[in-house]
Amino acid sequence: MSTQQMAGEKFRGKTAVVTGGASGVGRCLCELFARVGMNVIMADIEQAALEAAGSALQEQGLSVEWVLADVTDPESMQNLESRSRETFGNIHVLCNNAGVGIKEAQRRIWTLTPKDWEWGFSVNVMGVANGIRAFVPGMLAHGEPGHVVNTSSTNGGLYSMPTTPIYSSTKAAVTSMSEILHAQFRMDGAALQAHVLFPGPHLVNTNILSSMRNRPAQLRDNDEPVAYTSMADLAKASGIANMQLTEPEEVAETCLAGLAAGQFWILPPSKSNDKQLTRRTESILRRQNPELQA
Repeated sequence: MSTQQMAGEKFRGKTAVVTGGASGVGRCLCELFARVGMNVIMADIEQAALEAAGSALQEQGLSVEWVLADVTDPESMQNLESRSRETFGNIHVLCNNAGVGIKEAQRRIWTLTPKDWEWGFSVNVMGVANGIRAFVPGMLAHGEPGHVVNTSSTNGGLYSMPTTPIYSSTKAAVTSMSEILHAQFRMDGAALQAHVLFPGPHLVNTNILSSMRNRPAQLRDNDEPVAYTSMADLAKASGIANMQLTEPEEVAETCLAGLAAGQFWILPPSKSNDKQLTRRTESILRRQNPELQA
């Protein structure tokens, strides 16, 4: 039986909410969830892209609706939760997927401004916290099995790259939040499971490098970090040789398989990532100074 068939048996008729759902990994999660028979609420801050993506899936006969939402705004997330329940009833899967990439790979950590840090953390960290706060109480209250998936990254979430201080820091926080959420669900005997998703195993071919288009005016600086137009530009600036890309559709498949299997660590196999994680763990256990690699 294929992963999609197994997932269909488990999730058909259930409801999923995906933030950052208009493009990239979020868009692919929405489509895949809908194709296995789920009702899906797509949420995003970009109205035109959201409406276009949602309409395209509806035209294929999929059970998809969309809600404009800002993950940095607690009231907006509460509205998303209310609208989602009004549309499809109980929520069974929450994907806190929205995220931004800071244009920081050619800057030193001491040159990044408070506004740079605030923007990165407001989306990547507080966006997850706001999603948990808005949705988990209702998911606990209905008592049915459910899942909360937080999108992290191997960069920061497992080990740190020396060229992306803000992004790495935010994803380290997401991994810790997810582990704690998992533990607290178990402590309370909840019917919910927490998961942390590490898109990969390579850099994912999305538009995250153009995140600056959504940066609020009040969090912009005159001295903005250098912008990149492609993953190749970022890889070159970060010193990544022989770059390979993972398509977002593959990430969605990995996520669905992890959900169906009840895995907390939704982490695709990668010798490179395993080597980096082992190096970091051994450095800590041996009390050795870290040697970060791009």
